[in-house]
Amino acid sequence: MRFMHFTVLTLFPEMFISLQESILKRAQNAGLLSVQLVNFRDYALSKHKNVDDVPYGGGVGMVLKPEPIYAAVRALPEPVGVRKVILLTPQGRVFRQSLAEEWSKCDEIVLLCGHYEGFDERIRELADEEVSLGDFVLTGGEPAAMVIIDAVTRLIPGVLGESTSPLEDSHSDGLLEYPQYTRPMEFEGKRVPEILISGHHAQINSWRRKEALRRTFLRRPDLIQDLKLVSSDYLSLEELAEENLEIAAWRETWQHLRPILKRWRSSRRNMDG
Repeated sequence: MRFMHFTVLTLFPEMFISLQESILKRAQNAGLLSVQLVNFRDYALSKHKNVDDVPYGGGVGMVLKPEPIYAAVRALPEPVGVRKVILLTPQGRVFRQSLAEEWSKCDEIVLLCGHYEGFDERIRELADEEVSLGDFVLTGGEPAAMVIIDAVTRLIPGVLGESTSPLEDSHSDGLLEYPQYTRPMEFEGKRVPEILISGHHAQINSWRRKEALRRTFLRRPDLIQDLKLVSSDYLSLEELAEENLEIAAWRETWQHLRPILKRWRSSRRNMDG
């Protein structure tokens, strides 16, 4: 049974009350997850427990001091297994599903939450990686830490119950998830697609794959270059191109994504013929 431990260094541990709800609460009760909240103000050296100070060279706002955070990290127990220390900062690389999958194989993740105007530069040396949720700025790293805990935890076997559930999520294979429907069969004149009630599982899977391609090309074209397409996708894409000019505009791109080996074999067969 896989077990994941998160340690969060934060000035506001009370913000993490949401971790005691829903799936994350059940994961902790089942012994699949534990979360330790460390207030690094407890490690401040001054009488008034100051954790920030004015920046050298002038500027607006306050900067987190290195001493409390270094002391908090050094006070952590020796890791049992693989520990990864993550600094949450707008300057880090963008957190994606592939990173969540990679981190779900760790034994412990330490998340350093910033606040105020940023970190003393020397704090960066504590981190194995720097990560951001995207091209925007939050008031602190706490919301980002909660997002990462949620995204990583749900990939731990047993957390979601159905072992295949994470495999069908948006971004799990580079595609957005296909449309989902449930009862009632018809709602305000809109019916569930007939294919989904046909009982033909192969056709349903084909429809879902095609709709996932449709959504990805129309909603997130930035993902296209990294797609891992299978042979049946090219027929679906040609059909989608006939249905939508926006997707047709990407024809050269998806043709470029065809495996080189397959093109070589096809060419070789033509020569032999």
